[in-house]
Amino acid sequence: MTIQFLRLLAFCAIAKQLLLKIVAVSQFLFLLAFLEISKRHLHDAREAFQFLLFLAFCAIAKHVLHHIWTVKLFLLFPAVYAIGMRLFQKSRNLPPSPFLALPVIGHLYLIQNPLHRSLCWISRRYGPVALLRFGPSRVLVVSSPDAAEECLAKNDIVFANRPCLLAGKHLGYNYTSLAWSPYGDHWRNLRSIASGEILSANCLLTLSTIWADEVKSLLHRLAKSGGRSVNMKSAFFELMLNVGTLMIAGKRYCGENVGELEEAIKFMEIVTESFRISGATKMGEFLPFPRWMGLKEVEEKLMTLQKKRDEFMQSLIDESQSGGGNEWPEAAEGRKKKTLIQVLLSRRETEPEYYKDETIKSLMQVVLTGPDTSATTMEWALSAMLNHPEILKKARAEIDEVVGHDRLVSESDLPKLPYLHSVINETMRMYPVGPLLVPHESVEDCQVGGYRVPRGTILLINLFYIQNDPRYWPDPTNFKPERFEGMEGVRDGYKMMPFGSGRRKCLGENLAVRTIGLTLGSLIQCFEWDSDELIDMTEGSGPTMQKAQPLMAKCRPRSATSDLLSWA
Repeated sequence: MTIQFLRLLAFCAIAKQLLLKIVAVSQFLFLLAFLEISKRHLHDAREAFQFLLFLAFCAIAKHVLHHIWTVKLFLLFPAVYAIGMRLFQKSRNLPPSPFLALPVIGHLYLIQNPLHRSLCWISRRYGPVALLRFGPSRVLVVSSPDAAEECLAKNDIVFANRPCLLAGKHLGYNYTSLAWSPYGDHWRNLRSIASGEILSANCLLTLSTIWADEVKSLLHRLAKSGGRSVNMKSAFFELMLNVGTLMIAGKRYCGENVGELEEAIKFMEIVTESFRISGATKMGEFLPFPRWMGLKEVEEKLMTLQKKRDEFMQSLIDESQSGGGNEWPEAAEGRKKKTLIQVLLSRRETEPEYYKDETIKSLMQVVLTGPDTSATTMEWALSAMLNHPEILKKARAEIDEVVGHDRLVSESDLPKLPYLHSVINETMRMYPVGPLLVPHESVEDCQVGGYRVPRGTILLINLFYIQNDPRYWPDPTNFKPERFEGMEGVRDGYKMMPFGSGRRKCLGENLAVRTIGLTLGSLIQCFEWDSDELIDMTEGSGPTMQKAQPLMAKCRPRSATSDLLSWA
């Protein structure tokens, strides 16, 4: 088929050249004929003037016809290009894709913000496995549990790499951090350290009093609000940010009891700038000439931000090395708790080649990247419960029955609160903070959905589409925690995977589930919640699924638990 098409193109090109030669010869003979006629029949100035007008008309007509021919060629080229690409795609058994992939930009003309919504439309039109062109880059869009399982289980090693994006280059220490490092020995070493030294079950148990204390601090702040509207987006984010910095360095940088004010201000500036720049690269990064698309300025900002982040984290490491830094006096078992920096530095004494400063800073990012996602999940969950008071009432009744009114919810109570977990699961299903899993990249050719996927293809799994597909989730647009009842501890295939799956699965799942459950459980137990109007559930347009408008809510202590807030 491809050879036949190339022959057709060659024939068209030869025919075009022959026609142009015939037209040129005809023009020459035409001019000779009129020259001879002019010699024989033009006798006065009037006839000569009329003849010149006629020649001018012929010249204009020639140019008009030439432009018509050019327009035809201009219109014909995209059609020939599209047909050729379609035949080429079918001959190689590539996944289906939109018919017209424009030169240079490919299918980027179809993309609007938010990205996952545009990809939903493409999946509905072209199926659960579709191939797009983002500039010169091939992008595989997967939007079904079966296809996701093929990518993350059967072809897990094939798709274990990350694409080379600007964020990985400048914020990921030139693709050497855990999030951006290519699959290999270096990545396996980082993963082993992170799962064993930072986010293991034993380590989280040792540090569990950190988020318990931070939740109590939040409860005190809300109790003092006096029934005024509180920005819960900021409250959740500050709580989770303090949890992260206390785990890493034993310091609080938000809210009350901030130790070093100047250092806290510097840290918050870095955090604010990180979120402002994080979604700035956008689609221009996939074009072959990104600097022409205004990305030079973005890249310079990324480099400046990374310098600030690196200097700040290095200062924390230097402080711990010199014997400074904070240490928490009591752990869950009564032992002294070391910060994560102190733990990693102690490992350096026996394995200095693994625990370099750059490695420690890379691992610090593992904890510091989680606050935003957990805080956003809590904001969506509380917003949904305020719009469905019956769900909030049911969750509170469960907590009152299991915990009672004599003490606050503790982490040990969470396994006994299945409905609270159902609320959290339904929130993560309807409003996944990462609507697209972090991009993967294939290291060799493979098969997905019966189609051939070439090496070097970027994989985008549309989690939002899968988790809101009515074929797998009846009535998906309604908030129904009851759909998860009886499913505690059961993995529902690849229909629900807010933390990803496979080798690149998020390591922070355990920490996120614990902190989200304890925070929401405490807020439901201690306060009556209200808002002036129905909460707006419109999503923003960034790369993560944030609420367009921050949650503003009013709360007042419950009479049954008001005493708990006074001495908690």
